[in-house]
Formats: sequence, C-alpha cells, structure tokens
Amino acid sequence: MYAPTSTNLPRSGPTSGETGDDLTDFDGEAEILRTWGAGLSPDPDLTVSQWADQHRMLSGRASAEPGRYRTARTPYMREIMDRLSPGDPTQRIVFMKAAQVGATEAGNNWIGFAIHQAPGPMLAVQPTVELAKRNSRQRIDPLIDESPELRERVKPARSRDAGNTMLSKEFAGGILIMTGANSAVGLRSTPARYIFLDEVDAYPASADEEGDPVTLAEARSLTFAHRRKVLLVSTPTIRGLSRIEREYEASDQRRFFVPCPHCGAMQFLKFDRLRWQKGRPETAEYHCEGCDAAIAEHHKTAMLEGGEWRATATAADPTTVGYHLSALYSPIGWLSWERIVRAWDAAQGSDEAIKAFRNTILGETWVETGEAPDWQRLYDRREHWKSGTVPAGGLFLTAGADVQKDRIEVDVWAWGRGLESWLVDHVVIEGGPDRRDAWSELTALLDRSWPHERGAHLRIARLAIDTGYEAPAVYAWSRSAGFAQVSPVKGVEGFNRSSPVSGPTFVDATEGGKRLRRGARLWTVAVSTFKAETYRFLRLARPTEEEMADGAAFPPGSVHLPHWVENEWLKQFVAEQLVTVRTKRGFARLEWQKLRERNEALDCRVYARAAAWIAGADRWPNEKWRDLEDQLGAAPTDTDPAGQINRPGQAPQGKRRSDWLGRRGGWF
Repeated sequence: MYAPTSTNLPRSGPTSGETGDDLTDFDGEAEILRTWGAGLSPDPDLTVSQWADQHRMLSGRASAEPGRYRTARTPYMREIMDRLSPGDPTQRIVFMKAAQVGATEAGNNWIGFAIHQAPGPMLAVQPTVELAKRNSRQRIDPLIDESPELRERVKPARSRDAGNTMLSKEFAGGILIMTGANSAVGLRSTPARYIFLDEVDAYPASADEEGDPVTLAEARSLTFAHRRKVLLVSTPTIRGLSRIEREYEASDQRRFFVPCPHCGAMQFLKFDRLRWQKGRPETAEYHCEGCDAAIAEHHKTAMLEGGEWRATATAADPTTVGYHLSALYSPIGWLSWERIVRAWDAAQGSDEAIKAFRNTILGETWVETGEAPDWQRLYDRREHWKSGTVPAGGLFLTAGADVQKDRIEVDVWAWGRGLESWLVDHVVIEGGPDRRDAWSELTALLDRSWPHERGAHLRIARLAIDTGYEAPAVYAWSRSAGFAQVSPVKGVEGFNRSSPVSGPTFVDATEGGKRLRRGARLWTVAVSTFKAETYRFLRLARPTEEEMADGAAFPPGSVHLPHWVENEWLKQFVAEQLVTVRTKRGFARLEWQKLRERNEALDCRVYARAAAWIAGADRWPNEKWRDLEDQLGAAPTDTDPAGQINRPGQAPQGKRRSDWLGRRGGWF
C-alpha cells in the first residue's frame, strides 16, 4: 500500500526541528495554498446575465458588435436569461420572438454559464444536424475561444482524448451534445439536465419517424425533476402549425412593457401604433397608447431600460413562463423603426413577403386561409379576350402537366408583373404514359407558340410535370425533351419549408432496365404553399369598370380566367379546402382535403406556378420585367432567323436547341 513520506508530501508548516525559513526551499507552495483555498471557497452566486456581463466576450467572427457582452444593450433579455439560472424555480422557458433581438447570444450565454458555473449534461438542438454543425463552428467554438474561463475547461479539439468534437464538448462535470431535430438517435442519446431547443418551428414533424422532436428531447430531462431547465426559442411560422405559438399560448404570455417618455404610461409595443408619412419611412414614430404623443426612436434606449416583463395570462403549468418580443424593441443601431417601415412597404403586393414580415419582424404567426372560393363566382368573373391569344399583361408562359392513367392534362398560364396570371390554354392529351404518341404530342406542345396581343409569339418558357404517376416514364421523357425547358416535380405537403421549391436533385432512373449514372433533375414543390397562394389571389378585390376607366389596375397576383373555360374545369380549380386536423398526439395540423374527386386543374396550376418560380420570376428585378415588356413591344424584324420574336421553328444552323432558346429563367 502506498505510504506518503516527507519527500512526496508538500509541507505547509514547520515541523519539529525546523524553522519557518526552511519553507522557502519548497517551490510552488504558495500556488498550492492559493488553489487549495480557492477550492474551499463557494462559487459566486451568479445569475446567467451577471455571468455574461463578467465573463462573456463576443468574437468578431460571430458578432456584429465584438467585445464584452453587455446585458444593458438588450435589457429585455435579462429576465429571460436569469430564469435559466439554477436558483430560479422555473423549469421551462418559452421565447417566441422576431429576428435581430439578441436571443441567440442569450442562449449561448446560458451554455457558457453551465460550463463554468453549473456543469451538467446539456443538449442543444438545431433544426437539422447540418445546422448543428454550422452552429458549432460559428457560435460555440468562438464562445469557448474568447472566454478564458471556458477555454481552460474545454480542451482544444487538437489535443489527444480531448472530448472536443464538432457535435460534443466535454468539460468537468458535464458534456454539451449538439444535434439536429431530424436525428432521433441524437435526441435520445443521453440524459440531459439542460435542453436548448432553437428555432423549433423549423423542426420536422417527426424525427426519423420516431415522434415529435420536442417531445423526444424533453424526455431526456425528466430524470432531473425540478432541477431541469428547458429553453424553447423560435420565430413563429403558421397559425395552427407553429410549435412556439402553441407553447407560448400555454404559458403566462409575458409582454415587455415600456414607459412612455412623455406621460409614463406602461405599454407593450404594437406595429399599428407605428405611424409615418406615406412614402417617407424616415418619418416613422411611435404613438403612445396613453397620451397619443409621438415618440421618436432616440427615446427607445431609455424606454428599454425602464421596461419590465408582465404576464398577460395564467399558465397551464406554473413551472413554465413564456415571452413574446417583436423587432420594434430592437436596440438603437440594430433594426430601426425606419427599416421596419421600409420592409413593410416593400412587402406590399406579395403575400409571401408579408408572411415573412409578420414572422421575422413582428414575431407573429401567419394565418393561412384555405377556404375554397365558389366556382360559380369564378364563372361570373370570366373575361373576354381573343381566344388563343396572350393578353397584353402576360410576359412569359409556363405550363403544368398532370399525368393520369388514361391522359395527360396540361394548362398553359401567362405571367406578368406581380405574378398576375392568365389561363391561356387547356390541353388534354389522350392516352396514358404507356402510349408513345402521348409523349410525342407533349413534345410538340413544347414547340408550339401562342400569339401575343402586341404581335409577338411566345413559347412555353418552362413546363413542370408531376412524377407522382409512372415516374420512370416521366423521367425518360423529360430527359429526351431537355431539362432546360422541362422540370420534373414532386409535390410534398406541409407549410414549414424554407422555400416553396427546392432542388434540383439527381434521382436514379431506369431506361430499359438499365440504371442511369446521373438520373433526372427532380424539383420538390411545397404544393400547400402554392394552393394557399392561388386561393388568396382568387379572393383579391377587383376594380370596377368605372375604376378601370379612370386608370385603375388589377392588384398584383390577380388570376384572369377566359370566357371559354368550362364549368368542370372551374370545379376542379377549387376542388380542395384547407382544414385543421388533430394528430393522434393532439397536435394541430393543416391539411388540404378534396371537396370532389377530380382536381387536375388545381394541380396543373400549382405545377405551372412552380415552373414560374424555377424560371426565376419571384426573384427578377424590375429591370428584367422592363426588358420583357420592351421585347414584346418590338415588331418582328427581317434579321430574326425565325421571322418573328420567339416564334418556334428551325434552330439557327450550328446551334443547339437549348442555346437558341435562351438563358435559364425564360425564353423570350
């Protein structure tokens, strides 16, 4: 058994026969005594916000304002952070917020505090594993590197057996595990006292088909009972689908009340109290609810300092608190009231832009309205223009093709500024995908042109074709027709997608039993988004004949239907309705349900709309639209090889068809 001797035991005082002067012979004794004394001293009783003010440094590569973190910069974050402190009895903190309010850095402060002051197992969840890796590189690594207290507790990744990897950081007494909500394995990997769920509204409905990611993650903390802390943070998305809104509404629904600099009335900021002169966002001022006096933005700093959180409801669970904050509170130097007004003005005319404004600026959910319009009302609104002609406002054509067992249905739509649209043609090709002539007729449709009211001729810029039925046949035809003009699409349900169209991705396809090395270029389309948009466009108010005589125009997004369209087509066009259904676990979910069996007209519209998105119409600048208008206003010239503008015919000798059709994004 090991026995200590005088040679391996440091001396802290004189022994028999020694004097105090002999202690100077022992190197490092003072450091040992200091460390020993420090170990006996209790840790300072800090809250998360106090820790951040003392120890947090913001890196220049991870923050727009590098340097020491100051809670006073965002006073509304103090209470939220302090609820995460071990001394606070709150177990669940819900934060429904806008962008640019400092929530991410507050969450990182909590991570740093836990590593330094209250170590324990922590789980940090991003929407996907890839985002978790990016957050680790861009946020967590700088958090550790810039703080000496954290740097000495988390070993550098390059050291042997450091326990420091891309998705895990070990430290004395705990570990930080980072994962994505799409990984069931990551969510159930280990018990966790602390759980940080970031951007929960972007989480998938199920993690690897094993259940709700939030439920799976929170289950990791149940063994810690009252000592657990769960932070849920997100910008909201769609009413009825938003996780963060559901959690917030079950909480005590706290709002940040600030004093009026004129009368002292406490109030939380609302967008409808922000007022400005039309066309002059720089005049934006907030008007007090109490005295209606105008409040200039330079008062905001003092207002935030005097603000306080107040509950506006009673929580279902007393251990849960909820907070809501809009970007109206964004501190001076971040997002100004003027920029908010400019964003609002720029969003007008686009439901998608207004939706983004409500989500990211106001921190509120967007209400999707999917009530089917009355087909008879659409019948009465049909318009007269020359059959087979593209009206003056139409600037390019797209088509949507729906493949059925015994036919292929195609609708050709013209699109103009503001995504105003006109149904130009409805084509039914008899025979299903097993009939070779059907594909030949569809190919011929790509080569067809439609006369424009201004004298030019337009071809289909892009055709989107559904792959839901007989996908291999669709892939084979798309490949032969050319992906420059044809886009195979796959419809997916759900609104919580970063983009209504994503891709393209290469999919395996077989031709005569042979697997192709690089398959078809498949686009994924969020059909729910485009169906809801179509119904919104159909409900837009239209100018009267008198207003049009005075120069009034149709609002952006207006849908124009020709006089020749039949009742059956109109019934198909509004054949679905958006309803709210409950899952087995009690969660609300929006779902499109058929009101009648046939809905080809609505599907073809969605695919044609997706084709316009793929062509780039949603992102074109004003110069692009003006260029299209100029081209359509020009008369045909003798130098045009085809004898007309955009008229189909023989390609100029020596050029491939894709070359003379034009650049991606349209053929004009």
